[in-house]
Parts: sequence; C-alpha cells; structure tokens
Amino acid sequence: MPQYYSVEQVAELLGLHVRTVRGYVRDGRLRAARIGKQYRIARQDLEAFTGAPVAEPLAAEPRYAEVSAVVRIESIGRVEAGRVADTVLAAIAGPRDGGPPLRVQAVHEADRETLRLVVLGGPADTAAVLALVDTLIKENRHG
Repeated sequence: MPQYYSVEQVAELLGLHVRTVRGYVRDGRLRAARIGKQYRIARQDLEAFTGAPVAEPLAAEPRYAEVSAVVRIESIGRVEAGRVADTVLAAIAGPRDGGPPLRVQAVHEADRETLRLVVLGGPADTAAVLALVDTLIKENRHG
C-alpha cells in the first residue's frame, strides 16, 4: 500500500470529487505536502483526517463472457472425424492471450457418421475455433 497519495487517489479512496479534496488541503483540514504543482498526502495524515485506517479500493473485476457452441458435422467418417478433432484440439493447445479457458470436446458417432464438437470459451477464441472448423470442412468438401 502506498505511503503517499495524490489528490486523485484520495478522492477515489474517499468517494469524493478531486476539487473537494483540494479544498480540504487548501483549508488546512487535510494535511499535505506540496511537491512542485501537486499535493501528496501521507497515509497517516489521511488516516488522521478520516479517523480510520485507509482501505485500498478493490480492483474491479474484469468482465467475463463465455460462449458455448455445438457444431454437428454430418457424413463424416471415423478417419476424417479424427483428423478434424485432432486439428482443432492441437490448435487450442497452444499459448493464448489469457482470458477464459477454451475447452473443446469431440464425439464421433460412427453409426450415424456424425461428429459433434462442443466448444466453450471466450467469444473471440470460440469464433476462431468455429472459423477453423469451417475451413477444415471446406477443405474436405473441395479436397
């Protein structure tokens, strides 16, 4: 926790407007040191002003979005289904830029010649997996 706070930090900690905090400093109600053109408020001076220990604001939780998608590919044999599933699973195994985990489950129903891919993850990662599946299906159709 910092030992010195800017006027902006004190305003955020106390839920006040910056001008209000500056007014308290100028009136002498809140002790501060002037460094150049800015004020710095020591932790103990802020605690004396508020009459309570300084509590740091909680970090805001990042927004989280998860997408689920089910892809059903029909008329696909065991070998081709294995190739598609292996390619998708290999693609998601590499390093990513954080965010929610990306999960893919592949199930081939041999009697129906159907491959189901269940994709769970962030919107961008899920979209990338769906684009990859689309490319793999088009390659199979044209190749």
